This record gives sequence, C-alpha cells and structure tokens, in this order.
Amino acid sequence: MEPDTQTYTCAMIPPAPVTLDRREGPFGEVVLRERGEHFEIIANGCFLMDTSDGRSERLLIDAALGALPAGRTGPSVLIGGLGVGFSLVRAAEEGRWGRIVVVEREQAIVDWHRQGPLDRISGAALADPRTEVVHTDLVAHLRTATERYDALCLDIDNGPDWTVTEDNGSLYSPTGLAHCHDRLTPGGVLAVWSAQPSPAFEQALRNAGFSGIKTEEVAVARGVPDVVHLASRSR
Repeated sequence: MEPDTQTYTCAMIPPAPVTLDRREGPFGEVVLRERGEHFEIIANGCFLMDTSDGRSERLLIDAALGALPAGRTGPSVLIGGLGVGFSLVRAAEEGRWGRIVVVEREQAIVDWHRQGPLDRISGAALADPRTEVVHTDLVAHLRTATERYDALCLDIDNGPDWTVTEDNGSLYSPTGLAHCHDRLTPGGVLAVWSAQPSPAFEQALRNAGFSGIKTEEVAVARGVPDVVHLASRSR
C-alpha cells in the first residue's frame, strides 16, 4: 500500500514595498512606494491609498454626477485631493463634466503625476483641456475661493472619523462644512470619501443645511466597507 500523500499550498507572500521617493513637506512626510505592480502613498507613516482597486474613488465621481439635477449642462467639479489619480481619471473619462479642478496641497504628489511613475495613470487626464491642478491646501481654498462648483468630490484623508493630519479635521467641522456649502451652486452636490461609514458625519451634514443625504458603500475584501457620503445644497 502506498503511503498517504498530502499537498501543501503556500500562501502567496506579497512583495516587499520599494520606496521610490520620500519628501518632507509643510504637512509632514509623504512617501511613494511600489509594491509589485501597484503604487502606495504613505503620509506621516500612515497608509493613505494605493492603486490596487479604485472602485470607491471612481464612485466618488459617478455618484456626484448622478445626484446632480437632471438637465444640468457641463457641470463643474472640484476634486479635493489628487491622490493616485483615480478620481481625476474618472472625471476626465466622462464627457458630461465641464471644468475639472483638482486641489492638491502636496507638491510631491503633483510631481509624481506630472514627471513621475503615476503619469502612467493620470497623464491623459492631466492633459485634458478641462483639467486644472491647483497646488494649495483644500481647507484654505474652500475658505477663500469665490468660485462656485456644481460638485465637490473630496478625498483628502481616510474620512471624517480618521484623519491623517490634524488640520484636515477642520474640513468636517461645522465651519468647514459651511465653506463647502458656500462653494456649491444651488442643487450642487458634496461627495465625501470615507474609509468607514459615519452616522455622526451624516448628522453633521444635516446640521450644516445639506439635504438629500445618503451613503453609498463599496465592499472591501476585509473589514468595513469604503463609503461615499452624498449631500446636496438645496438653495
């Protein structure tokens, strides 16, 4: 009788990350890493985002467009945070958008897209004549700008309940939400990405005078789903 045999399957070991660039900026350290075929952005030692999926970043744009009043022609969109470029690319792929403004405070991230490895993701979108990149802090821009947009699509952190830098928390405060409200046209849509649902943030949106508040989820492999919080300016 032949002895019993067993087949053992070894789990795939993910490749170790390779640091491509590391910068010290006014808001701390930002790092671009490559892990296999994907890129990762690390801010102040905290994982911020990578290129492994991107469904929720695309949903941020699609959900905002879908929530706009019917018949609005060439709506403008402000994207808060360039990140790995998925939201910008999605907006540029959609011919219904008019002006596309991206606000990014980290010069390193802008450089990685314009002259670095992330160009392969966002190059065509950055070359789109509708696209403008503004190098400034989003919170300050919302406070001082006078232009109004039909949609604000904000993805500058891990969400209202989990901020990488302390300054970003003011975006989700009553004052920050009031500035978002002011920067929207009547009927305009605020879309906010979050790494987890936040009932407290939904209530904060109501308190700030937004209407039509809802949360759309994107399932992830493990843990709670990513979400996009949506709200509209009714007047």
